[in-house]
Amino acid sequence: MILEMKVPSPGESITEVEIASWLVKDGDYVEKDQPIAEVDSDKATLELPAEESGIITLKAEEGDAVAVGAVVCLIDMDAAKPKGAATPKPAAKKETTSEVSAQKTQEAATYATGTASPAAKKILAEKNIDPSEIKGTGKDGRITKDDAVNAVPSMGKALDNADRKSEKSKLSMLRRKVAQRLVSVKNETAMLTTFNEVDMQPIFELRAKYKEDFKAKHDVSLGFMSFFTLAVVRALKLFPDVNSMIDGDYKISYDFADISIAVSGPKGLMVPVIRNAEKLSFNGVEQEVKRLALRARDGEITVDEMTGGTFTITNGGVFGSMLSTPIINPPQSGILGMHNIVERPVAINGKVEIRPIMYVALSYDHRIIDGKESVGFLVAVKEALENPVEILMNNDPKKALEL
Repeated sequence: MILEMKVPSPGESITEVEIASWLVKDGDYVEKDQPIAEVDSDKATLELPAEESGIITLKAEEGDAVAVGAVVCLIDMDAAKPKGAATPKPAAKKETTSEVSAQKTQEAATYATGTASPAAKKILAEKNIDPSEIKGTGKDGRITKDDAVNAVPSMGKALDNADRKSEKSKLSMLRRKVAQRLVSVKNETAMLTTFNEVDMQPIFELRAKYKEDFKAKHDVSLGFMSFFTLAVVRALKLFPDVNSMIDGDYKISYDFADISIAVSGPKGLMVPVIRNAEKLSFNGVEQEVKRLALRARDGEITVDEMTGGTFTITNGGVFGSMLSTPIINPPQSGILGMHNIVERPVAINGKVEIRPIMYVALSYDHRIIDGKESVGFLVAVKEALENPVEILMNNDPKKALEL
């Protein structure tokens, strides 16, 4: 019996995915639930497991965009499982397949040379670009309108140097979606950024005093993220417009704080969500940050875990950034940017002292958040971080840290 494996829906509103990579080869024997492919949606990269055991026949190639519900492979469930290691295909057959593939590639390349759609020809002519210089992405290498729009005129004849090379590779569906979202934010929001600085000395002293006991008790490090998250939760309560979103002609406000945190994963930047952060303690935040970061690193993060945040915190400081203007994570209205901590001379009670200073930035949508609220929000975050014992710990650090 032949099983047709179809692309499952990875989430609401997602209509197609891209085959990022096949984890098996055509003709391999696969076991039920064995990961056979990685697929990119516009929100995350997910693994596709085999629905049954048997010999697999691939029906899509890496890089193909496949509609949800389309058949991507066949599994012959009646095929016998090979004994021991999988039996390799005969060399002659591999060579024949390679020759056919090479022939198809050559035919596509020949067809692509100078072959463009009428719209593409017109655009290339306006740019004074020779169609033979463009590699088409359409069927059989045909130059599409998008190829022509994205084509960049040559900057002159390249030097005759074998070491000068370039490579063109297609962006993943996730990266393309991120690019679209970032551009739309710039075009569709009235984004402004306000800045401030934070004296991190009080937090340094708290961590130095309690981090070992905290680690021993909770098996997780006492980092900066718990302080920032709880400071943000407090500020959101004081300035609820920052915890709101625009929906057409309406404003949606929330009485909870789902904090999105930007973390780096193998497929790029991921933004998982800490749910109901207003109900979490220092330990609760650190445990959740650790859990989500590990899942993002291992490529196990799901679409649901990255959906529905009300405010975002991003930390460019881990990469050495001194100052930046973070871009809002739509449909949210605000994002807080953390940066690196550098010892700087500052005036303390009329005297110059060296303190660990972090610059912080709040980007916000001015359509819904006024300057008074944005500046007040960032000042509230600063106050909490510079007075953590009083404001965030109710003057009882041990109780707040659950020691």
